[in-house]
Amino acid sequence: MSEFKQEVKSSIYDHPRYYDLLFGSDWKAEFDFFETCFQKHCPWPVGRIFEPACGTGRLLIKLANAGYAVSGNDLNAKAIDYCNNRLERFGHGRTAFVGDMSRFRLPRKVDAAFNTINSFRHLTTEAAAVAHLECMAAVLRKRGIYILGIHLEPTEGPRIDDEGWTARKGHLMINSYMWSKGVNRRRRIETLGMIMDVHTPTKHMQIEDQMKYRTYTHIQFKSLVRKVPELKVAETYDFAYDINQAIRISPTTEDVVFILQKQ
Repeated sequence: MSEFKQEVKSSIYDHPRYYDLLFGSDWKAEFDFFETCFQKHCPWPVGRIFEPACGTGRLLIKLANAGYAVSGNDLNAKAIDYCNNRLERFGHGRTAFVGDMSRFRLPRKVDAAFNTINSFRHLTTEAAAVAHLECMAAVLRKRGIYILGIHLEPTEGPRIDDEGWTARKGHLMINSYMWSKGVNRRRRIETLGMIMDVHTPTKHMQIEDQMKYRTYTHIQFKSLVRKVPELKVAETYDFAYDINQAIRISPTTEDVVFILQKQ
C-alpha cells in the first residue's frame, strides 16, 4: 500500500463505487427479507418495486436481476448515474432518476417500496417527512407495502453512538467509522460524522463527511404516521431481518423495520 494518504472532505455519496461496496456487501439478508415480506404482507405477487433515496441501487440491481421491475430516485446525480449504468449493463432500463424523495410522482403505481438504511432520516423537518409519506402513499397500490428501516432514539438505557465495519472486493478495502457528534433534541437533529478509509495497492484515501439526521422516538414516529391516514403500521421487525421474529418496540429499542401498508 502507498504510504501517502490523501485526505478529502466530501460527501460519501459523491464516491458511488466506494459507497456501494461499503453498504452493499451484506445485501443478501435484506433481499431475502424483502421477498418474505412480499409473500407475507402483500395480497398479490409483487412485480413493481420502488426505492426512494436509492443511491447506487445496491439492492435495485439484485431485485432487477431476480425479475422485478424496479425504479428509484435520489438527489445525488453521481449515484443515479452509477445505478443506471449498472442496470443498463445487466440489460435493464435506466429507471432511476434524480429527484427529491419528498416531492415526486411515478408513471405507474408500485406493489412495494423500501428504504432500509436510515436514508429517510435525511429529511430533517416534520413537513418533509410527512410529504415523503404522502408521496409513498400516492405511488403504492392499495394494500401495497413500504418497508422502512430506521434507528429510533431510545427513551431508556444507553444509545449506540458509533459503529465501524470493513468491506473488501479484490484489491479494494474500505474501513469505515461512523459516530454521533451530538444531538440537538429541541430541533430533533443528530449530527453524524463518517470516515471511509479507502485502500488499494497504490492508493490510500480518507474521505470524511458530516450528515444531519432527524431523530425519532417511537412515539414521535407513530405521531408522524398518523398524519398520513392512508398508511398503517402492519408489523415491526429489527435489523436481524427475520420474518419469523416480529418485535414489540420497547423504550430501549433502536433498530426497527416498519412495514407500512397502504389502506
